[in-house]
Amino acid sequence: MEYKLLTPGPLTTSRRVKEVMMVDHCTWDNDYKAITQDIRQRLLTLAGVDETEYTVVLMQGSGSFGVEAVLGSEIGPQDHLLICSNGAYGQRIVQMSDRLGLNYSVYQVPDQEMPQADVVKAYLDHDPTITSIAMVHSETTSGILNDLTEIAALAKERNLLFIVDAMSSFGGVRIDVAGLDIDFLISSANKCIQGVPGFSFIIGKKAEIEQRKDFARSLSLDIYSQYKEMDKDGKWRFTSPTHTVLAFHQALIELEEEGGIDERYLRYRNNNQLLRSEMTALGYEPVIKDHQGPFITSFYYPEKEFDFDSFYNYLKEHGFVIYPGKISELACFRIGNIGEIYAEDIKKLTKVIANYKEMVVV
Repeated sequence: MEYKLLTPGPLTTSRRVKEVMMVDHCTWDNDYKAITQDIRQRLLTLAGVDETEYTVVLMQGSGSFGVEAVLGSEIGPQDHLLICSNGAYGQRIVQMSDRLGLNYSVYQVPDQEMPQADVVKAYLDHDPTITSIAMVHSETTSGILNDLTEIAALAKERNLLFIVDAMSSFGGVRIDVAGLDIDFLISSANKCIQGVPGFSFIIGKKAEIEQRKDFARSLSLDIYSQYKEMDKDGKWRFTSPTHTVLAFHQALIELEEEGGIDERYLRYRNNNQLLRSEMTALGYEPVIKDHQGPFITSFYYPEKEFDFDSFYNYLKEHGFVIYPGKISELACFRIGNIGEIYAEDIKKLTKVIANYKEMVVV
């Protein structure tokens, strides 16, 4: 049975994205290396950045591998990282920093709230040793879309390294990478660009990568070495996920065909608004009232006796897979609306949920 995946990645992909993975490629082949280079160029174009200032580094592994590569390669022994966290993925940055032995501080806020620039400013005023800031843009723990603008301005004003985990937002909402002066933005193949899992990518400033070339704490997650090797002719240092790369290249073409980031954002936003409206009408209350992102929504359990496993399995039996569990302390579940998902899919989903509710009541 085919399912519609209503998660923030992996997600439902198009038939053409699936079909291109039926071809095998050699990692040393010039045609394949040309695809890698085209991907890198397309990502720079999507980010709206100058290729003389920024580069794209593709990194084997999931999005977390990309985040850990940035932390392990770009935060030096003399650096002090301030981590702004309001969910599980901010906490993952904390866990990585701890494992890497970084010097870091944590500004923690509840899942339903956004990090505030005035509090960040207070951290910076109190501790002038802070050299860098890291935060998540779209925190899929709750579905909140954090505002980057004011914190980015603080980082720029104080000449701090600014790292953004844009895993579940890049390609689905426009991000002014250069205007915000983001030093490193990390995302993944299987999110808003609608590819499949297998690699992450880092859009980073060349000057910072060059300046920090000796900081890497890992051989395979060394951004500088990957960047230098990839810049020669598109060759990855180690075996790349060839089928995932082909799928991602096709997904980038399809993003362009759809009309680019702005058109995809409109589809995602319309999906999300329809989902929230329909679910609210059915009695499911969204967790996030303000700053809801267009990618995924958390809903409170409707009552104490709510049996999530029964709910999840019923949806799956009827063709929809949502996140199979919660990662928040709140009694809530999450439904994504990105990927090859349209308004008719949301309508079908909420009809299934309405039927489930009737069945449970009866």
